[in-house]
Amino acid sequence: MRPLEIKKDVFWVGAVDWSGRDFHGYSLSPLGTTYNSYLVKDEKTVLFDTVKAEFKDQFLCALAQALGEAKLDYIVASHLEPDHSGCLPDLVEALKPEKIFCSPMGEKAMKAHFHYRDWPVEVVQSGSELSIGRRSLRFLETRMLHWPDSMFTYIPEDELLISNDAFGQNWATSERFADQVDPSTLKRAMTEYYANIVLPFSSVVLKTLDQVRDLGLRVDMLCPDHGLMFRGPDVAMALDAYRDFALQRPEKKAVIVFDTMWRSTEKMALALADGLADGGVGVRVMSLKANHHSAVMTEVMTAAAVAVGSPTHNNGVLPLVAGMLAYMKGLRPRNKLAAAFGSFGWSGESVKVITEWLESMGMDVVGPGLKVRHVPEHRDFGQCYDLGRELGRAIVEKVESKA
Repeated sequence: MRPLEIKKDVFWVGAVDWSGRDFHGYSLSPLGTTYNSYLVKDEKTVLFDTVKAEFKDQFLCALAQALGEAKLDYIVASHLEPDHSGCLPDLVEALKPEKIFCSPMGEKAMKAHFHYRDWPVEVVQSGSELSIGRRSLRFLETRMLHWPDSMFTYIPEDELLISNDAFGQNWATSERFADQVDPSTLKRAMTEYYANIVLPFSSVVLKTLDQVRDLGLRVDMLCPDHGLMFRGPDVAMALDAYRDFALQRPEKKAVIVFDTMWRSTEKMALALADGLADGGVGVRVMSLKANHHSAVMTEVMTAAAVAVGSPTHNNGVLPLVAGMLAYMKGLRPRNKLAAAFGSFGWSGESVKVITEWLESMGMDVVGPGLKVRHVPEHRDFGQCYDLGRELGRAIVEKVESKA
């Protein structure tokens, strides 16, 4: 892997994971990901983050080419999750840096991960500044974006912001900058990443964006630890996109997510979709047998409503629906309407179970929930359609009230 000089004496030295398809339950398919690391050469040479351990060879090759005859003086550990710190022990052992800088929570995470004894770790406080020659490094603690140890570094002389996992995308490419790829695919990748990783921390995102604005940081290049970097006008695009994501403004759209046993719940989902569509609402119908839960969450994030369906199974819901509800609750979506539906044979608890899950997420559930015994008939389809129209009216009212 070859390094890329992104500004004078500033290099991308990361690794590309073309085959990655899973990131602790979030599907990367089919785009893969990158693990970005950055090297700044000045009077002191500084490396920002490493990469996942299995990509050590790619990483060390790029780093060696960028270093040339220079010595690695400092490492900044922005975030200690293993996809960004996996090569840290090898690097410390081989290159023996003078100092390793991290946030206060980063020090705790580093000790817990690596159980080191004599590393030259130095904790930096938010707002502190370090001179490395003609450049200075300004550290900004971004706790819980998205781990407690997270930290940004701003280099004012280059107007460059290294943002660890914020503003990232999981996308393996030969390109390195956002302006080199298809804008619609980029926006989709950014949305997927936010919906499945950053969404629970939206309040922290808004606080961080306000800090960047209030500090008057001029950012000409934005360098996340995954995916493509942003330069020039694309920086404002990325910042604006994150503010929009964090505000969770609902779109006039509903997501119907379901699993089905003998297709009765599926038929109900389709009738519900007809009612929504006839009410002027965009609909995504997503079977959990055909769609990974991370794809569903990408749609749910921007939707005004989610309708969840399952037949009753063992006095509850089907396993894929239970997993989807647990995954969704952990990501804490806000400003959602909801509905529950499903078929049953003899006991019929699934709609009650789903409704309780949706209410526990703070969603406003429309209607009492709809359940059908065994196979739906014409009257049942009419009730599903009517529930769709009722949910659609609530969506239109909600979206228009936010406009």
